[in-house]
Amino acid sequence: MLGSFRRRLGALIGGFEAAQGSRRLKGFQPSRAHVNTLIAAAGSDITARARYLVRNNGYALNAAESWTGNAVGTGIKPSSLIADKDLKALVQQLWLAWTDESDAEELTDFYGQQRRAAREVFIAGEVFFRLRPRRPEDGLTVPLQLQMLPSEMLPLTRTEVLPNGNTIRQGIEFDRIGRRAAYWFLRRHPGDLTDPGMVGEMVRVPAAEIIHVIDPVESGQLRGVSRLAPAIVKLFLLDQYDDAELERKKIAAMYAMFVISPAPADVIDMVPADDGSGDRIVEVQPGQVVPLEPGEQIQTSAPADVGGSYEPFEYRTLLQISAATGIPYAYLSNDMLKANYSNSRMALLEFRRRVEAWQHSVMVHQMCRKVWQRWLDVAVLSGALDIPGYERNRASFIACSWLPPKWDWVDPLKDAKAEIEQIGAGLKSRTQALAERGYDAEQVDAEIATDREREQRLGLTFGSDPSPLLLPPPTS
Repeated sequence: MLGSFRRRLGALIGGFEAAQGSRRLKGFQPSRAHVNTLIAAAGSDITARARYLVRNNGYALNAAESWTGNAVGTGIKPSSLIADKDLKALVQQLWLAWTDESDAEELTDFYGQQRRAAREVFIAGEVFFRLRPRRPEDGLTVPLQLQMLPSEMLPLTRTEVLPNGNTIRQGIEFDRIGRRAAYWFLRRHPGDLTDPGMVGEMVRVPAAEIIHVIDPVESGQLRGVSRLAPAIVKLFLLDQYDDAELERKKIAAMYAMFVISPAPADVIDMVPADDGSGDRIVEVQPGQVVPLEPGEQIQTSAPADVGGSYEPFEYRTLLQISAATGIPYAYLSNDMLKANYSNSRMALLEFRRRVEAWQHSVMVHQMCRKVWQRWLDVAVLSGALDIPGYERNRASFIACSWLPPKWDWVDPLKDAKAEIEQIGAGLKSRTQALAERGYDAEQVDAEIATDREREQRLGLTFGSDPSPLLLPPPTS
């Protein structure tokens, strides 16, 4: 009643047309439920459908792989901000050795886990990592590993009030002031029938041991939503449409021609088919003259073509899917025929802005930063690193910048010249330019100095304008 009264009042006084109950908006009655309520009701179905499409639909798979490759690529790598160069080099060397041991499943390295995390967030909307301490006798460089847990292992239906006053909401336990206290995971994946042990059993894991990677789209959102959600319907229906068109063409191609007889019931001498079905079959060969019975005619098969609307329809539908997923059309469809330099550059710049925002606000903030801090703490506690005064100055020692993989240039020559001019004009530093390419400035400078020293020692000269370091020393 209240909603009806408000609509009548809005129609009476005018104002926002979007809130009126006019004829065009009469059937537009969206839910006013909070996103958490909607996810609790539909989240598992959305995730299941998204996974199905990625496994069976080429466009969905391409979208997921494109997002993953651009968001993580070969890895978002740390550059310690420790002032002591020798200590920094030691920390970076130990970290590099540990990255090969980080995966508790021993399937990939830390940067491969980043890739898997980005892919899971795209498909399921979220992913979990458990920080697993290890024993010294396990032989790890630093006794710490990461175990990836898919979103299905944290049930959306687990919501209750605990005797101690804490509240479990969609599998996440909150204390009385709203802080995350723990996560209630299933011991086994609910859909994995190959591992029937401990089905339905749950375990409480403290929040300090869990990394929850999620890109929330609304305030107060607890669990993730697949990035494919706005495109699931169109992807599924477009796949069905393509299958129907393919099947129609397949059936139409089975018929070459038909023999029309004025009285088929009077025809007694039938040429039996090879399969014994009794159907009359005439095999047609090049240059062949086929005699027909009196009164019979030949009619060739003329199946309806797909028509000129097929390609525009596919293109427009894929554009809508591209907009829904945030993946450029060319990346989604692998169709480069409609791309030129200008529109490709515009699409790439917009896509890269979105990816950079996700890299820093989600992947770096939620995963990379927490792993680095825990890793450094464990390295010091286990004796793998000896850092005097670490507890007193922990904030300065854990300071770190994260370098995403470099972007490939759309036009290498033009982009390089523009960047050189920006550095020369003081609009950008070399440190910033190198960081944008995924490199550490100090490391690059050290490598350049080493290369030039070796070139000078061997008497090598490269380039048309050699550096003064490459010139032989003056003679007295």
